[in-house]
Amino acid sequence: MREYSKREFLKLCGLGASACLVGPGEMRRLPPDIRSLFGPARTEGPGRWSKEALFYASTPSGLQCLKCPHGCLLAEGETGRCRNRVNSGGKLYSTAYGNPCAVHIDPIEKKPLFHFLPSSQAYSIAAAGCNLRCLNCQNWQISQMRPDETENADMMPEKVVAECRSAGCASIAYTYSEPVTFYEYAFDTAQEAHRHGIRNVFKSSGYINEEPLRKLCRVIDAANIDLKSFDDSVYVTLNGAHLDPVLRTLKIFKEEGVWLEITNLVIPTWTDDGAMIKRMAEWLCANGLQDSPLHFSRFVPLYKLNQIPPTPVADLEKARATAIAAGLRYVYIGNVPGHDAENTYCPRCGKRVVERKGFTVVEQEITNGKCRGCGEKIPGVWT
Repeated sequence: MREYSKREFLKLCGLGASACLVGPGEMRRLPPDIRSLFGPARTEGPGRWSKEALFYASTPSGLQCLKCPHGCLLAEGETGRCRNRVNSGGKLYSTAYGNPCAVHIDPIEKKPLFHFLPSSQAYSIAAAGCNLRCLNCQNWQISQMRPDETENADMMPEKVVAECRSAGCASIAYTYSEPVTFYEYAFDTAQEAHRHGIRNVFKSSGYINEEPLRKLCRVIDAANIDLKSFDDSVYVTLNGAHLDPVLRTLKIFKEEGVWLEITNLVIPTWTDDGAMIKRMAEWLCANGLQDSPLHFSRFVPLYKLNQIPPTPVADLEKARATAIAAGLRYVYIGNVPGHDAENTYCPRCGKRVVERKGFTVVEQEITNGKCRGCGEKIPGVWT
């Protein structure tokens, strides 16, 4: 092992002479011989960034997490599929609490939410972990990591809300990775946000059990759910999950009065089948979701599907036409800047009531939630 002077040692740690506190992010930047002095990173609760989990049960074989349909059964010291729930001392802990690995201010249109507080800003946070294994994940650097493997901020719920208020954001968005996996952090932050008149947005794959979802609906104002496909075998292979729990999530959000929008990523050879898209649109209409905006998003090569070309725009246009023909009234095309299908059109008179360029609203022709041309109600939360 190389010998370091005291000055070199402190410089490597990024510390002054009065302290030696090294977090997981700083730890990874140290040389291996210095890093070894600190021992393994702590991944178990209890600790500052840990909180006892909600929704679990003790069984003779270990603790069973009841938050999502995976139902992970964990022996002492084991971590769940989501990478941030651990059995420690006979209790289940979330290790994704107050330690977000991503903090940004985004336009609400980026979520995407097109019918919810247009032109407003969302204070967006994420903690490491995900309960899916999507081959095309665009945020795999955080979703497929544990909290001790990412660069994290120290932001308990009160601080998130204070920073959101200071930035003048209308909402807090739980996004980027999978907020179902940092449920306790999101729930407590959302409660605190509501106490200050701030709304909450959930950007998720919707893979969650009914009881935690209904509890969450008390504090969530809007959600955009990724409906990955409309075929269970595709879900299993592409995403490591099942379709039915996600469909149940969509229905529960509708029942609970949470404003809901849906995103479907059209991936060539995986989710671009016209018959499957037609079945999906018909199911949405049959379940009272004809006014929930559907966003067909363009795929770009990423992660483990980097060999597949981007989705042809013509395929997105076909998908949109299929969904409109099935009865959906607000269907958009995403990741194609400048396309007319970024705009909102009145389904009654055809007037363009919201013009968008990317994530920017250029013009809005909606007053009191109605089209200025014909008075048709345009569902959404506009003020």
